Amino acid sequence: MTHTHTPLKPHGFWKPDNHLPRTGEKACGEALCNLSQPVYVVDVNGQTGVAQDGMATLGTHAQPATDGYPLLGWLPSLDLASLGDPGFKSEHGLTFAYICGAMANGITSTAMVEAAGRAGMIGFFGAGGLSTEQIESAIDTLQKNLAGIPYGFNLIHSPNDMDLEQKTVDLYLSKGVRLVSASAYLDLTLPLVQYRIHGIHRDKRGKIVCPNRIIAKVSREEVARKFFSPPAEKILQRLKEQGKITSEQAELARQIPMAQDLTAEADSGGHTDNRPALCLFPTMKALRDEMARQHGYGIPLRVGLAGGIATPESAAAAFAMGAAYVLTGSVNQSCVEADTSPLVKKMLAEARQADVIMAPAADMFEMGVKVQVLKRGTMFSMRGSKLYDIYRNHDRFEDVPEDQRRLVETFLKNTFEKEWQSTRDFFSRRDPVQVERAQKDPKHKMALVFRSYLGQASLWAKSGVPDRAIDYQIWCGPAMGAFNEWVKGSVLESPQNRRTVSVALNLLYGAAVILRLNGLKNQGVDLPTAPGMVSPLTDAQLSSLPRLDFNGGGAEVG
Repeated sequence: MTHTHTPLKPHGFWKPDNHLPRTGEKACGEALCNLSQPVYVVDVNGQTGVAQDGMATLGTHAQPATDGYPLLGWLPSLDLASLGDPGFKSEHGLTFAYICGAMANGITSTAMVEAAGRAGMIGFFGAGGLSTEQIESAIDTLQKNLAGIPYGFNLIHSPNDMDLEQKTVDLYLSKGVRLVSASAYLDLTLPLVQYRIHGIHRDKRGKIVCPNRIIAKVSREEVARKFFSPPAEKILQRLKEQGKITSEQAELARQIPMAQDLTAEADSGGHTDNRPALCLFPTMKALRDEMARQHGYGIPLRVGLAGGIATPESAAAAFAMGAAYVLTGSVNQSCVEADTSPLVKKMLAEARQADVIMAPAADMFEMGVKVQVLKRGTMFSMRGSKLYDIYRNHDRFEDVPEDQRRLVETFLKNTFEKEWQSTRDFFSRRDPVQVERAQKDPKHKMALVFRSYLGQASLWAKSGVPDRAIDYQIWCGPAMGAFNEWVKGSVLESPQNRRTVSVALNLLYGAAVILRLNGLKNQGVDLPTAPGMVSPLTDAQLSSLPRLDFNGGGAEVG
């Protein structure tokens, strides 16, 4: 189809080299998708033409060459590695500004973290919900397999088990884990601050060196403020009293932020406040600028974006808003490397945007905190909400009406007292203080039994326990549905073909193409393109893409 355009004032003129300009949807689409070369949009006798070599002379007063064409728009080549904040990539040793976020219970597995690291990205092992022995095994695996390659571990806030949070930090310090993703924090804790400032010192030039880094994942402005601030004075004093830091280290800690990098977590799977990204991210950026002015750290504060990053459009929007990096979560759970059951991956691959719902969180049950989970194919959210209502309205299980007690035991597939025996045995090993408290407080006893059901529901899903499918707890945000819609009919439609790096590169590549297209639209150029221009590519197509650089063509200012 011939594409004519509304007359535009030329930006200059373009002179061909080896090829004359081409016209039509196919030519325009190929030019946009060839990221390694610049794009020159020219007027070809009233039609829109594109070229990717030759020489552009910019300036409204430039004199046209006899064989030149009016230049309507121009874009440089675009390397995928140029997306995001250069400092973020440089300081973390990355090629791409892309994070595979931590999914608890080891769903973000060592295999996924390793795949991301070897591809120039970074993954965070999902340590939440695991024992220190399981976490230590993962550390040993990644330190052996990723020597010199970036990786990180999750540190999740555990208000009901602060001893576990402390033991996890102690493990990270003893093993030399230098980067953690701090998630689900409502306030700073002593173990978190201890991790951040452990080993802080001045180098020979007097520069403050803090060996341990935190990338905070938050959705609330008041929590973000604490991460962009120095550690709280009361926590520094307690660490001094415990002999974990010196007075000199406390003084140095007052001059650094708890986190230089912060992920604005929008509407995501798991712990989330369901914040809209278009409102949350600018708020976090404004807070970043405020805190930078207030504290004058001498290092840049950065904000990335998570929650809903599932299509080229959403990734492009994040980078267009100024995100230092993007973080994906829900979409990775259906990937080959995710340590969850084939049935869960199948359920996720069939999810639509409306197939998610909020449900009580096992780790913060008594506080009424909720997590976002998959609704389709499971009754977990309904059952979890029923348990919370019973807990909130009754002080002991014996006070619950008989029909409701029978319903609960249907959920448990056991009598309450037998379930308590199993729960008691678990907490006797994990946290004996909880058992002692439950023996004195029947409401707490009820909470532990209900928390046991909620916690096991995620493990049943991960292991694919057949007779518990109706109880599966699968953390999932609306991003999953958007991803499934994008990949429909492509190689990535089947979860067997979803590899972490393939998904990531397709998102980044598609984002780059969209950013180029929008760059021309912002110049007033309406380039004809065919539908499906950013449909997922196969691994073979991705590997055949040329190494993207900035050496394709030149321009001179007239």
